Amino acid sequence: MPAISVLISTYNEPQWLEWVLLGYARQTFADFEVIVVDDGSGPETRTRIEALRAEVPFDLRHFWQPDQGYRKCTAMNRGIEMARADYLIFSDGDCVPRADFVACHFAQRRPGYFLSGGYSKLPLGLSHRIRREDILSGRATDYRWLAANGLRRHTLKLRARQAWMRALLNRVTPVAPRFHGHNASAWKADIVRVNGWDERMQYGGQDLELGERLNHAGVRGKTIRYSAICVHLEHARGHNKPGMRENCLAIRGETRRLRATWTEHGIRRDMAAAGVSRPGAGARPAPILEGATG
Repeated sequence: MPAISVLISTYNEPQWLEWVLLGYARQTFADFEVIVVDDGSGPETRTRIEALRAEVPFDLRHFWQPDQGYRKCTAMNRGIEMARADYLIFSDGDCVPRADFVACHFAQRRPGYFLSGGYSKLPLGLSHRIRREDILSGRATDYRWLAANGLRRHTLKLRARQAWMRALLNRVTPVAPRFHGHNASAWKADIVRVNGWDERMQYGGQDLELGERLNHAGVRGKTIRYSAICVHLEHARGHNKPGMRENCLAIRGETRRLRATWTEHGIRRDMAAAGVSRPGAGARPAPILEGATG
């Protein structure tokens, strides 16, 4: 049983996903599994994962669901069900972790809290300039190398090198600790207690809404944005469709107004209409697992 399950969301970015998985292959903390949570990618993503499985030192698993529009929340809930560890890290398939990323989340986990990180966004040209050797050597998350190769935004997240400086910046930052799906972690029991992601939500604040339910349930956020470092590889975005953000904002507004701690549209379905009291689980189609192990 691994100490941590890392859930990485992806959709049709196989090259970026390969760089991300290689980033996890060089982590200083080794007791974790990785579950690629795949919202309908084409066959090239599966091919990359299969090729990497023998190369990476962790248990690499793959959940896939058919492409029926933006359904990240549904896929994430299935990934949570698959996770074997009692502590979960959430990130994206375009976010390359620094070598101490998993160790940072593991060391700072506390009962009653979720951890809130961020990312350092790379420009498109620099993202495409990165090669395999840059990932494996650690250059792709090193500020000096990035600045010498096209990074113009001199973010403190990458520049703060001493542990005391990172800790100080985490304490004094005015940015509230919110649940960002590209860099967050939580106890699995807490995520299940609020019923995971709301599957009605598409692109635009779906991760934040989950964090709001956690807060309402008494699970507080703790900032690690200057300690748990990952860099975001830029790419085109075609998933933001008209009406998505408005729908998500409406659901988030309802969550805040009611101070909701549960969604009826999450991991476990509300079957009250069928005469089954909550939290009875509704029927679901079997997930499609490609090359899952364990």
